[in-house]
Amino acid sequence: MEQRVVTLFHHSLEATMNAGEILAPLIAEASEMVVHTLLAESKVLLCGNGVSGALAQSFCSQLTGGFQRERPGLPAMALNSDGVSMGTVAQNHGSADTFAHPVRALGQPGDLLVIISSDGRDSNLVQAMRAARDRDMGILALTGGDGGDCAALLDTHDIELRVPSDVAAEVHQVHLLTIFCLCDLIDSSLFGGYED
Repeated sequence: MEQRVVTLFHHSLEATMNAGEILAPLIAEASEMVVHTLLAESKVLLCGNGVSGALAQSFCSQLTGGFQRERPGLPAMALNSDGVSMGTVAQNHGSADTFAHPVRALGQPGDLLVIISSDGRDSNLVQAMRAARDRDMGILALTGGDGGDCAALLDTHDIELRVPSDVAAEVHQVHLLTIFCLCDLIDSSLFGGYED
Protein backbone atom coordinates (compact mmCIF):
# COMPACT_ATOMS: atom_id res chain seq x y z
CA MET A 1 0.00 0.00 0.00
CA GLU A 2 2.81 2.41 0.78
CA GLN A 3 4.28 1.88 -2.68
CA ARG A 4 0.88 2.71 -4.19
CA VAL A 5 0.95 6.03 -2.32
CA VAL A 6 4.44 6.79 -3.65
CA THR A 7 3.28 5.90 -7.17
CA LEU A 8 0.29 8.24 -6.84
CA PHE A 9 2.58 11.07 -5.69
CA HIS A 10 4.85 10.45 -8.70
CA HIS A 11 1.89 10.55 -11.09
CA SER A 12 0.73 13.75 -9.43
CA LEU A 13 4.11 15.43 -9.81
CA GLU A 14 4.40 14.35 -13.44
CA ALA A 15 0.90 15.64 -14.29
CA THR A 16 1.58 18.93 -12.51
CA MET A 17 4.93 19.51 -14.22
CA ASN A 18 3.55 18.65 -17.68
CA ALA A 19 0.62 21.01 -17.18
CA GLY A 20 2.83 23.77 -15.76
CA GLU A 21 5.05 23.84 -18.84
CA ILE A 22 2.04 24.05 -21.15
CA LEU A 23 -0.13 26.42 -19.10
CA ALA A 24 2.37 28.95 -17.69
CA PRO A 25 1.92 31.60 -20.43
CA LEU A 26 -1.85 31.12 -20.45
CA ILE A 27 -2.07 31.42 -16.65
CA ALA A 28 -0.16 34.71 -16.87
CA GLU A 29 -2.56 35.89 -19.60
CA ALA A 30 -5.58 34.77 -17.56
CA SER A 31 -4.35 36.71 -14.52
CA GLU A 32 -4.16 39.83 -16.69
CA MET A 33 -7.73 39.15 -17.83
CA VAL A 34 -8.95 39.04 -14.22
CA VAL A 35 -6.93 42.15 -13.30
CA HIS A 36 -8.35 44.04 -16.28
CA THR A 37 -11.87 43.06 -15.18
CA LEU A 38 -11.28 44.26 -11.63
CA LEU A 39 -9.58 47.51 -12.64
CA ALA A 40 -12.61 48.27 -14.82
CA GLU A 41 -14.70 48.02 -11.60
CA SER A 42 -16.40 44.87 -12.87
CA LYS A 43 -16.81 41.58 -11.01
CA VAL A 44 -15.93 37.91 -11.32
CA LEU A 45 -18.66 35.25 -11.26
CA LEU A 46 -17.47 31.67 -10.73
CA CYS A 47 -19.14 28.27 -11.03
CA GLY A 48 -18.49 24.56 -11.17
CA ASN A 49 -20.04 21.25 -10.11
CA GLY A 50 -18.88 18.82 -7.43
CA VAL A 51 -15.14 19.11 -6.75
CA SER A 52 -14.92 21.81 -9.41
CA GLY A 53 -17.62 23.70 -7.51
CA ALA A 54 -15.49 23.51 -4.37
CA LEU A 55 -12.57 24.90 -6.37
CA ALA A 56 -14.79 27.75 -7.64
CA GLN A 57 -15.71 28.56 -4.04
CA SER A 58 -12.05 28.41 -3.01
CA PHE A 59 -11.02 30.78 -5.82
CA CYS A 60 -13.85 33.14 -4.87
CA SER A 61 -12.91 33.12 -1.18
CA GLN A 62 -9.31 33.96 -2.02
CA LEU A 63 -10.42 36.87 -4.20
CA THR A 64 -12.88 38.27 -1.67
CA GLY A 65 -11.06 37.33 1.54
CA GLY A 66 -7.40 37.53 0.58
CA PHE A 67 -4.74 35.13 -0.56
CA GLN A 68 -1.32 35.40 1.12
CA ARG A 69 -1.27 39.05 2.10
CA GLU A 70 -3.48 41.58 3.78
CA ARG A 71 -5.41 43.48 1.11
CA PRO A 72 -8.90 44.73 0.32
CA GLY A 73 -11.44 42.18 -0.88
CA LEU A 74 -12.05 41.87 -4.60
CA PRO A 75 -15.57 41.62 -6.09
CA ALA A 76 -16.29 37.96 -6.81
CA MET A 77 -19.19 35.56 -6.31
CA ALA A 78 -19.35 31.76 -6.49
CA LEU A 79 -22.70 30.95 -8.08
CA ASN A 80 -22.69 27.40 -6.72
CA SER A 81 -22.37 28.46 -3.07
CA ASP A 82 -26.11 29.12 -2.54
CA GLY A 83 -27.83 25.75 -2.55
CA VAL A 84 -31.29 27.23 -1.96
CA SER A 85 -31.05 29.50 -5.00
CA MET A 86 -29.64 26.69 -7.13
CA GLY A 87 -32.48 24.40 -6.06
CA THR A 88 -35.09 27.05 -6.79
CA VAL A 89 -33.68 27.73 -10.25
CA ALA A 90 -33.47 23.99 -11.00
CA GLN A 91 -37.08 23.49 -9.87
CA ASN A 92 -38.46 26.49 -11.78
CA HIS A 93 -36.25 26.53 -14.88
CA GLY A 94 -34.51 23.14 -15.08
CA SER A 95 -31.12 21.93 -13.87
CA ALA A 96 -29.34 23.07 -17.04
CA ASP A 97 -30.15 26.66 -16.04
CA THR A 98 -28.74 26.54 -12.48
CA PHE A 99 -25.88 28.89 -13.40
CA ALA A 100 -27.27 30.60 -16.50
CA HIS A 101 -30.17 32.11 -14.56
CA PRO A 102 -27.95 33.92 -11.99
CA VAL A 103 -25.53 34.95 -14.76
CA ARG A 104 -28.43 36.65 -16.52
CA ALA A 105 -29.59 38.20 -13.24
CA LEU A 106 -26.20 39.39 -11.93
CA GLY A 107 -23.86 39.59 -14.92
CA GLN A 108 -23.11 42.92 -16.53
CA PRO A 109 -21.12 43.80 -19.66
CA GLY A 110 -17.43 43.68 -18.76
CA ASP A 111 -17.86 41.14 -15.96
CA LEU A 112 -15.94 37.85 -16.14
CA LEU A 113 -17.39 34.35 -15.87
CA VAL A 114 -14.99 31.68 -14.60
CA ILE A 115 -16.14 28.11 -15.18
CA ILE A 116 -14.30 25.13 -13.73
CA SER A 117 -14.84 21.61 -15.06
CA SER A 118 -12.63 18.53 -15.20
CA ASP A 119 -13.98 17.59 -18.65
CA GLY A 120 -15.95 20.59 -19.98
CA ARG A 121 -19.11 18.54 -20.53
CA ASP A 122 -21.48 19.98 -17.89
CA SER A 123 -24.67 21.26 -19.54
CA ASN A 124 -25.27 23.85 -16.82
CA LEU A 125 -21.80 25.34 -17.44
CA VAL A 126 -22.45 25.41 -21.20
CA GLN A 127 -25.68 27.31 -20.57
CA ALA A 128 -23.89 29.69 -18.18
CA MET A 129 -21.34 30.43 -20.90
CA ARG A 130 -24.13 31.16 -23.39
CA ALA A 131 -25.76 33.50 -20.87
CA ALA A 132 -22.41 35.24 -20.28
CA ARG A 133 -21.98 35.70 -24.02
CA ASP A 134 -25.47 37.26 -24.20
CA ARG A 135 -24.47 39.64 -21.37
CA ASP A 136 -21.22 40.65 -23.14
CA MET A 137 -19.06 39.07 -20.44
CA GLY A 138 -15.61 37.55 -20.81
CA ILE A 139 -15.08 33.86 -20.07
CA LEU A 140 -12.18 32.09 -18.38
CA ALA A 141 -12.51 28.28 -18.51
CA LEU A 142 -10.47 25.83 -16.44
CA THR A 143 -10.99 22.47 -18.12
CA GLY A 144 -9.34 19.12 -18.74
CA GLY A 145 -9.29 16.34 -21.29
CA ASP A 146 -10.37 17.66 -24.68
CA GLY A 147 -12.22 20.64 -23.17
CA GLY A 148 -15.61 19.22 -24.11
CA ASP A 149 -18.56 21.39 -25.10
CA CYS A 150 -17.27 24.29 -23.00
CA ALA A 151 -14.13 24.62 -25.14
CA ALA A 152 -16.24 24.71 -28.30
CA LEU A 153 -18.07 27.82 -27.04
CA LEU A 154 -14.97 29.92 -26.41
CA ASP A 155 -13.98 32.70 -28.78
CA THR A 156 -10.75 34.61 -29.34
CA HIS A 157 -11.39 36.99 -26.42
CA ASP A 158 -11.79 34.12 -23.95
CA ILE A 159 -9.09 32.00 -22.31
CA GLU A 160 -9.05 28.27 -21.67
CA LEU A 161 -6.67 26.70 -19.18
CA ARG A 162 -6.95 23.07 -20.25
CA VAL A 163 -5.10 20.46 -18.19
CA PRO A 164 -3.66 17.80 -20.53
CA SER A 165 -5.13 14.84 -18.66
CA ASP A 166 -8.30 12.73 -18.73
CA VAL A 167 -7.87 11.70 -15.07
CA ALA A 168 -10.28 13.82 -13.01
CA ALA A 169 -8.12 13.74 -9.86
CA GLU A 170 -5.09 15.03 -11.79
CA VAL A 171 -7.17 17.77 -13.43
CA HIS A 172 -8.54 18.89 -10.05
CA GLN A 173 -5.09 19.05 -8.46
CA VAL A 174 -3.71 21.12 -11.34
CA HIS A 175 -6.77 23.38 -11.22
CA LEU A 176 -6.10 24.04 -7.53
CA LEU A 177 -2.47 24.94 -8.20
CA THR A 178 -3.59 27.07 -11.17
CA ILE A 179 -5.94 28.97 -8.87
CA PHE A 180 -3.08 29.59 -6.42
CA CYS A 181 -0.91 30.87 -9.29
CA LEU A 182 -3.70 33.14 -10.53
CA CYS A 183 -4.25 34.56 -7.04
CA ASP A 184 -0.53 35.23 -6.61
CA LEU A 185 -0.28 37.00 -9.97
CA ILE A 186 -3.49 38.98 -9.44
CA ASP A 187 -2.36 40.19 -6.01
CA SER A 188 1.07 41.10 -7.34
CA SER A 189 -0.40 43.04 -10.27
CA LEU A 190 -2.91 44.93 -8.16
CA PHE A 191 -0.94 45.45 -4.96
CA GLY A 192 2.71 45.27 -6.02
CA GLY A 193 5.68 42.91 -5.80
CA TYR A 194 5.92 39.16 -5.63
CA GLU A 195 5.88 37.37 -2.31
CA ASP A 196 8.68 34.84 -1.71
